[in-house]
Amino acid sequence: MKAMLAVVGDPNRKGSIVLASSPALKKKYGISNVSRFFELPNDPNIVIAKARMQYYINVSAEITKRMTTLFPPEAIQVYSIDECWLTLGNERSYGSPMDAAKMIQDIIYEEFGLPCVVGVGDNKFLSKVVMDIYSKKSKTGLAECRYEDVERLLWPIELSKVWGIGSRLTHHLNRMGIYNLGGLAKHPLHRLKKRFGVIGEQLYWHAWGVDLSPIYGDFVEKEQKGYGHGITLLRDYNDTEIKTVILELCEEACRRARTDNMYGRTIHLSIGYSRDTGGGFSRSISIDAPSNTTMEMYKVCLHLFHKFYDGDSLIRRASVTLTNLSKDSGMQLSLFDNPKQKDIGPVMDQIRERFGPTAILRASSYTDAGITIDRSKKVGGHYA
Repeated sequence: MKAMLAVVGDPNRKGSIVLASSPALKKKYGISNVSRFFELPNDPNIVIAKARMQYYINVSAEITKRMTTLFPPEAIQVYSIDECWLTLGNERSYGSPMDAAKMIQDIIYEEFGLPCVVGVGDNKFLSKVVMDIYSKKSKTGLAECRYEDVERLLWPIELSKVWGIGSRLTHHLNRMGIYNLGGLAKHPLHRLKKRFGVIGEQLYWHAWGVDLSPIYGDFVEKEQKGYGHGITLLRDYNDTEIKTVILELCEEACRRARTDNMYGRTIHLSIGYSRDTGGGFSRSISIDAPSNTTMEMYKVCLHLFHKFYDGDSLIRRASVTLTNLSKDSGMQLSLFDNPKQKDIGPVMDQIRERFGPTAILRASSYTDAGITIDRSKKVGGHYA
């Protein structure tokens, strides 16, 4: 809690992202979780730690598992790898909500050796915001915000510090003369709805501390809308190299679709140019018959690439998505379809599932442009 610590994805790359920084490092040098390794100052007191994502995931899962011994599973909603909501409801076996928060804090520290912060509120929004703004600055790591506390505790808060309000939305609100939650609460609701739609209405009620999202038993399985895969590349790629990346992205997207026995009719390709150039494009096209075949998706992506690529820019980001989904329902094959081509994908999937993700690869994956081999060594985009 006192050391100047930076957790870096890959310390061997100067452009690697700082995944986490300690409060002391943030306070002294303004380092955030979007900073780059090369932006860290030359200070011998800064400790550089390499990320260990698999270990991080394992500990996170163990903490969540421990919470299930205290609360019913339906009362636990995981928000991210290091945050979750716990709904007490009328449960008072552990005393007041703040008593329960202190108990959770003590258990995590005693059993896992990890300090944590807890925010207590009448709903998800209040508990999350009071944790971000006040718990992390509190000596106890605890803070509470009830409906009656909203005007005093939250209205003075700058919009950029509020959960759910990003830099772009902050910019638009600032242009409207709104700079904090108090200003948002006092702005006419109909104007916010006209300007931002449903989001504007949600912003307004959040500013008043009202959050109507379910807080108990919110575990309904959501329908899969699409299968996408994307990457920010470690270097700039030219138009020839990027085709290898697009093929590998199509392979992964189609593999996931095949696993769920789903087929898609609409194929999206998004390309982002290098930072020096800026810009890019995102286009989609629908095909006649649903498919989850890698090479069919790849051919469509190539068509989109050749049609919309400017011909000169270097490329730093690429993503593909298969949407407009349907189940396999005995679709009739065309006389011109090659059934052997459709059999290749499932066979490759089975080999990889049994022997690992790199057990069988296309030859292009072994070139300098290939990304699959390097990504297979990572968890969550970072080395395990």
